[in-house]
Amino acid sequence: MFIQISRLLSLMIFIHLLISCGEKDNRPNVLFIAIDDLRPELGCYGNGVIKSPNIDRLASEGILFRHHYVQVPTCGASRCALLTGRRPWSKAHVKNSVMAELMSGQPEADKPETFVHHLRRNGYYTLGIGKISHSADGLVYGYEDPVSDQLELPHSWDERLFDHGKWGTGWNAFFGYADGSNRQGMKKQVKPYEKGEVGDEGYPDGLSTKLAVQKLGELKSKGKPFFMGVGYFKPHLPFTAPAKYWDLYDQSEMALPPVNDIPEGISEKSLHGSGEFNQYALGEEKASLDSSLSEDYIRKVKHAYAACVSYTDAQVGILLTELKNLGLEENTIVVIWGDHGWHLGDQRVWGKHTLSEYALRSALIMKIPGQQQRGGVIESVVESVDIYPTLMDLCQVDIPEGLDGQSFINKISADKMVVPDVAYAYWRDGISIRTDTFRLTKYFREAEPTVELYDYFSDPGESKNLAASRPEKVNQLMPLLNKIDHQFYLEDETDQEN
Repeated sequence: MFIQISRLLSLMIFIHLLISCGEKDNRPNVLFIAIDDLRPELGCYGNGVIKSPNIDRLASEGILFRHHYVQVPTCGASRCALLTGRRPWSKAHVKNSVMAELMSGQPEADKPETFVHHLRRNGYYTLGIGKISHSADGLVYGYEDPVSDQLELPHSWDERLFDHGKWGTGWNAFFGYADGSNRQGMKKQVKPYEKGEVGDEGYPDGLSTKLAVQKLGELKSKGKPFFMGVGYFKPHLPFTAPAKYWDLYDQSEMALPPVNDIPEGISEKSLHGSGEFNQYALGEEKASLDSSLSEDYIRKVKHAYAACVSYTDAQVGILLTELKNLGLEENTIVVIWGDHGWHLGDQRVWGKHTLSEYALRSALIMKIPGQQQRGGVIESVVESVDIYPTLMDLCQVDIPEGLDGQSFINKISADKMVVPDVAYAYWRDGISIRTDTFRLTKYFREAEPTVELYDYFSDPGESKNLAASRPEKVNQLMPLLNKIDHQFYLEDETDQEN
């Protein structure tokens, strides 16, 4: 502890001396792009239908993580784990409201509230636009309430910005349609998709891009390293995007889910009835575990999702172009992170909120100044809590004690890891681990079976629970799973994002 504190003090003194002497701090900037509900189905991940040229180009210049997993398959809790570098340790930490409940309104402590706060303490100028924590605009208030002035993360930001546009509030914008209406204002009498006859700035993410481009120029003139977080809403429901992105696709080319049935040998309690999707009351069909949606409607909804991905990709392209035009590209770490995956009819589910590969695996791409490995692919398992210590390594900032994540900087430079390749995930009454080949999940519930095992080498679509037929593999993996304190799972609680 003494050595860690001494290193931190030395670093802070060094930064102070640099500033006081008028010397430029040449540590890298960070542009962190968080994308809501983004499955790792992009061109760079091998999807031949999705049009994502800008993200694909970044992957070709940087590093793509093939097996990145989030800690919790819901927005707020996943982002909390990312930002704090810690896995859940209470029921509150698997809820969307975790940061509003446990961090907002708290006095500043010795321990930083997030890695953004830690960067700010160590000489970085920090700016957030859009959805970085759970709130759409970083402020704490209900979906149908007026905008508040209470920050979700009170100590992380030098600036926290959002353009509410014609929607008036962050949450209205998050669930907004092209005419300025929103899901809650319309009492959910809306469709889960919209082909808008508007330009990019006719939806909120276009306004976030415009604001981010404006602020990049200001950040360049500050003469100190910066962290800019930009949080895009799409492809979160409702699947709304300008018409030109819908027109990139032929709906008939949309593939049907590879596993369109409930996996063999599981309890339906492991899945859900797609409540988030079904609350868009004017949708032509309702999802159910009892039967699949029609093929035509599956393709329509997947078309809408694809249009949203391409819309977001275009925003990423605008942002990266401005970064290059300003001469910031060569000294800026760029990260693209999906806050979790999303079932697109897989296993008859439409949404996240499961301990399935479909909900837990998400996109992670990094471009690092001076990296020798361009277009590299990391096949090993990494998890979101690893991003905090990795960024600290790259930004030459000491890593605080007490993090659950491990820096994967050695993996980037030498394609090897000094810690086991295991990702942990948590949801409601279950805990899951993912290794290079297997997923083992244990549920703390009455409904049987309570243990699930999947082998992705023989069953990449996750169609059959092998726990009963492979007890030796369950016994081999269970000690890894049991390393985690399970006590907070003994009370069941539902928290599904609306």
